[in-house]
Amino acid sequence: MKSIDIKSPAKINLYLKVLAKNDDGYHDIDTSFQLIDLCDNISFQKTEKGITIKSNLSFLENEDNTILESAMSLLDLTHGKFGVDITIHKNIPIGAGLGGGSSNAASTIVALNKLWGLGLSHNKLVDIGLKIGADVPFFLHGNNAYGKGIGDLLRSRDSIEDKILLIDPKINNSSKKMFHMLDSWREKNKHSSKYKQNDFWDIFIEANKEIKEFYNIASSEYDLNLSGSGSCMFITYQTKKDIKEILKKIPSNWRFFFCKPLQYSPICYIK
Repeated sequence: MKSIDIKSPAKINLYLKVLAKNDDGYHDIDTSFQLIDLCDNISFQKTEKGITIKSNLSFLENEDNTILESAMSLLDLTHGKFGVDITIHKNIPIGAGLGGGSSNAASTIVALNKLWGLGLSHNKLVDIGLKIGADVPFFLHGNNAYGKGIGDLLRSRDSIEDKILLIDPKINNSSKKMFHMLDSWREKNKHSSKYKQNDFWDIFIEANKEIKEFYNIASSEYDLNLSGSGSCMFITYQTKKDIKEILKKIPSNWRFFFCKPLQYSPICYIK
């Protein structure tokens, strides 16, 4: 095998509860991960030596990204024996709570394990992925799941059936910063959140006037949800008629996507 092409999917969190902070700086969570059909496209071409990355987003061609980190982790195990040219076309919004970077990492780990014939076990791949990001084990799991621990304790579940209207306010949220802001907010507010679906709603709304205005308009008629630490929001629906009115209220400088749920990640089909 000389090449692998793969779709690297996004996820949403149907709910997200942030629990205690661990000594390592990570927080325990209680969540429900759902895969969706918004995907980045990644191609892996086997070469004799070295790693190159080309992308429609220039920052991915630099050294600080999860794709290169994942590829280097596997390459180190081979003592530099192989190489790969990676091309990625990003469609998943950045810093949006959709797990794009973690999904790309998982796709890279699974693809290179196959392309380079390493034969690493699933548990070994998870160990590698967990060093890159807390959501990577979920994407390596390849199936919708309830998540606990730091997101690495997973229990498979069936997909939802409704479609998803994904709303992107084009705000780049740093997960690390959002967790820090949540800790600070809780110290001042004694955990008195009024938002049940996602513990990040309070700080996300407080920090963004436009989000607060949209939430106040939309939440009176729709069950508006937040994914991850933001910034993407979503509504589940059955027919376009169900979301006809909310589409009129989305600010013109935002984006939105009509998505479908996935039961399995495309990485499950790399054999």
